Amino acid sequence: MPAKTEIRNDIVTIWNQFSEQLKRFLHRKISDPNQVDDLLQDILLKSYQQISTLNDISKIKPWLFQIANHTIIDYYRKQGRENKVVITGIDENLLDSFANADSKTLESPLTGLEDCLEPFIEALPQESRDILTAIDLHGQSQKDYAEQHGIAYSTLKSRTQKSRELLRGLFNRCCQFELDAQGNMMEWHEKPKGCDKPC
Repeated sequence: MPAKTEIRNDIVTIWNQFSEQLKRFLHRKISDPNQVDDLLQDILLKSYQQISTLNDISKIKPWLFQIANHTIIDYYRKQGRENKVVITGIDENLLDSFANADSKTLESPLTGLEDCLEPFIEALPQESRDILTAIDLHGQSQKDYAEQHGIAYSTLKSRTQKSRELLRGLFNRCCQFELDAQGNMMEWHEKPKGCDKPC
């Protein structure tokens, strides 16, 4: 494994590899492009300062996105947008985050929930199970899945949405979520009763 001093020296190369992905991730959370650029620079600085905490270079991507996630949370806290709302179910935007390769790697509240995802998916009908296993667990794009299985892209999108609705129904029975004012999930909790698939 490379020495941490070598990793620090290679931070420019690492940054060039992941900066565009980080920027796209920020744009999904923050609408102001100027703020996105500022936060991207903040993430670069933090990654350089905190590189000594990275013990495994193969974990560099989730490590960077963890920093990005914390930076976004800090940003909204500074903006005075930390008020939480409690919802009793999971919505389409949260399920979409499972299918996103970048956010899926985060060590965030979603990470613990991802551990629950597979048994819920296994409880779905075969077609829905196959679709969500490929797209939401394995990260395959909907377009690639449609081409691979000879399905029209529009049809696959509809089936994916229906499958996620079924999955959401299972989550609604089992989980309660706390969101910030911007709709980002801050915490989740199992419901004490009514769920036969505990996380």
